[in-house]
Amino acid sequence: MTPRKSRTDRRLDLIEAARRAVIRHGIEGVHLNHVAEEAGLTSGAVLYHYPDFGELLVEAHHVSTERFYEQRLRQIAKITDPREKLVVTIRSGLPTGPLDPDVRLLNELGGSAGRNRIYGLLLTTLYDRQVTMYQSILDTGAALGVFTLADETLVIARNLVALEDAYGYRITARHPIIGPEEAAELILGYARAMTGCPLTSGGADGRSEPPA
Repeated sequence: MTPRKSRTDRRLDLIEAARRAVIRHGIEGVHLNHVAEEAGLTSGAVLYHYPDFGELLVEAHHVSTERFYEQRLRQIAKITDPREKLVVTIRSGLPTGPLDPDVRLLNELGGSAGRNRIYGLLLTTLYDRQVTMYQSILDTGAALGVFTLADETLVIARNLVALEDAYGYRITARHPIIGPEEAAELILGYARAMTGCPLTSGGADGRSEPPA
């Protein structure tokens, strides 16, 4: 007998169903029945767990925003070298490919941000938090003497996040010559110019690691 799901687990399932529904129908076109269909439930069952359908959509988008801030912070928390930390942060801010669900959801969110105050606030908050994340890395690198910054950390950090957003959109729009690797290298090129550091994926000092 299949164990009965807890209310928390059911809500998590509905959040994932809402994410799929938004990707399939768009943020402006998604309706309650679309989420119910994705979840294999009735519309009434969805409303039992989320009486406010708008709240469910916000929760679905919050999962995507978490990946680009909370998860990245956890990923770089154990990295001590600011050069390696900067490279990892840049690469983890890009889509894995054209079908990346989190980035596609954020693109949907961005398209409605001007008409929906809550969506606009979500994106603004994410942007500001990512800028702060980059600033911390840049400040640490400068304090340790491994970065020679060509501009204020706030300016560099804002541009790094803006480049992530721009190239992320191009990747999900299936640009024929800009994929994750190409985009990462383009952003790293800007970061190198701004930090005076030959940032690479190979080694923290900018040199490729020797083969084992």
